[in-house]
Amino acid sequence: MTPGFELIDVSLIHGNGQRALNNVSLKAMHGETIAIIGPSGAGKTSLLNLLATALRPSSGQVLIHGQDVWKLKKSALRTVRSKIGMVHQHAPIPPKQRVVTAVLAGKLGQWSSLRALLSLMYPLDMTGARNVLAQLEIADRLFDRCDELSGGQLQRVGVARVLYQAPDLILADEPVSAMDPTLSDTTIASLHQTATQRGVTLVASLHAVDIAMKWFDRIVGVKAGEIAFDCAPADVSTERLLDLYASEASVIPRQGISEADRTQDPVIRPLS
Repeated sequence: MTPGFELIDVSLIHGNGQRALNNVSLKAMHGETIAIIGPSGAGKTSLLNLLATALRPSSGQVLIHGQDVWKLKKSALRTVRSKIGMVHQHAPIPPKQRVVTAVLAGKLGQWSSLRALLSLMYPLDMTGARNVLAQLEIADRLFDRCDELSGGQLQRVGVARVLYQAPDLILADEPVSAMDPTLSDTTIASLHQTATQRGVTLVASLHAVDIAMKWFDRIVGVKAGEIAFDCAPADVSTERLLDLYASEASVIPRQGISEADRTQDPVIRPLS
């Protein structure tokens, strides 16, 4: 079976000379769900941007569905990109755009130029947009402008856009950072359910370790631009987590824990 993606000895050095990733190798089969965790500045977003083909590696190979993407012709690369869905922490949505239009934009890369233009002027699939928004409990904002939404609502619109896109590879960079624990759980559940039902790969970077442990098959710890561990949730020990977050005073970020839990384990606290 062809992997959903594969990174082979990938390094990334930014223009200012800062090394974001160092000889990273990572492989996922279709249908796997992977959570990337680690302290701020560890390289999680850079890794996702490489998978999204938004960044080109300084060295190494990026394979998507068996294709070395940076050896493809421009037209073939556009086709690959149209099948990748990226949920951003801060959704790049025009403030004055209606929610329905923002969701339908998920398929602009798959539609003809004429259909894409028509959809921007008049929504062609309001039912489809409403259905994915309903999964995220925000269907009532279908015709609102995006600048009328809260940060958490806007993040859910970004997730809905990718769900509507129905890509072959789903990437999510801190997709629930502006949501409360209940909405965070609902949103990650929708992404997980969609990936599982469609048999596509899901990779999400998350601050909240408890959400990662609950919903994902694999947990990849990233530290200082390198993979610290890659294992099943059951194999992620407290010791591993303490070492991973050593640069943040060994505080393991979580959401939705009780005061009793916090008292019993003072190294663990919910996200602020």
